[in-house]
Amino acid sequence: MKVAVILVNHNTRTLLSNALQSVYESARASALDLSDLPVLVVDNASRDGSAQVVAEDFPHVRLIALDDNVGFTRANNLALAKLGFALDANRTDQVMAARPDYVLLLNPDAEIMGDALGQMARFMDENPTAGCCGPRLEYGDGAFQHGAFAFPSLGQVAIDLFPVHKLRLARRLYDSSFNGRYPRALWDSEHPFAVDFVLGAALMMRGAAVNLIGGLDEGFFMYCEEMDWCLRLKEAGWETYAVPYARVRHHEAQSSRQTPWSAFRNLWTSRVRFYTKHRRQFSPVHLFAVRSLTRIAMRQRSKTERRRFAQGRSTGIEAADALASYAFVAHL
Repeated sequence: MKVAVILVNHNTRTLLSNALQSVYESARASALDLSDLPVLVVDNASRDGSAQVVAEDFPHVRLIALDDNVGFTRANNLALAKLGFALDANRTDQVMAARPDYVLLLNPDAEIMGDALGQMARFMDENPTAGCCGPRLEYGDGAFQHGAFAFPSLGQVAIDLFPVHKLRLARRLYDSSFNGRYPRALWDSEHPFAVDFVLGAALMMRGAAVNLIGGLDEGFFMYCEEMDWCLRLKEAGWETYAVPYARVRHHEAQSSRQTPWSAFRNLWTSRVRFYTKHRRQFSPVHLFAVRSLTRIAMRQRSKTERRRFAQGRSTGIEAADALASYAFVAHL
């Protein structure tokens, strides 16, 4: 079996270096042929020397250094095309000779633990109906992180929009199926289980499935692209699985924290686009309810931000950024 790994990076040099090191360590632990392990890094116009570090410290990595930040989905598709997947019939740039059997999309803020790379690939080999799989994720401190979810319900949207931290059952609510989470017992059982979608932080896709359904939808600049990919996979007859015995450490949201309000706007733009695109899965009534809940929540957050500014708890610039972002989301 041939496995390829794609990392899309933006200003996370040290984390990227650690992630690449973990790829090769996991490949060795998995007894994969390092001479036949394509690893591609797409650098989205980083200003922290990321591309130089890759070129100098990881000469076997295929580096695609971009002059502009084209987003997560477009960058991954550029790499998929380089691997030989027919995402665009008009693309004429050089591709690798043989398409891989499996492609792992790996965030630069993630580190593969042990032989997780081989474990996921072997699972895919043994389960031909699986189009995609993802590992058990852990936070940087080793704590459990949910790495797979059900497709979003109105309950998930409501919990995300409205604070429930004052409720007694807040933790149970957050970790429940009402919020799209799968039971911890499934993650702790060490047996793979079917899910709706896995996080793009570490997502392994079958090459044949990529050829069938195409690459990531570039209409999603970032966020929801893996959810869209897995739903398209399901509609094409493939299954998605969580593989709990394969583990990846995920230092969450290191890129998006650099521009939090831009990330916030991108998140909600992608969510609305996801619902609008998949009308067979989500009815117009569902979309209307999502938009209504979102507008109510943005109004409440705007009131809270104005109160914080009046109390001197935020600066004029901070308040302006927040209010502009809330207004933007409210009008999606």
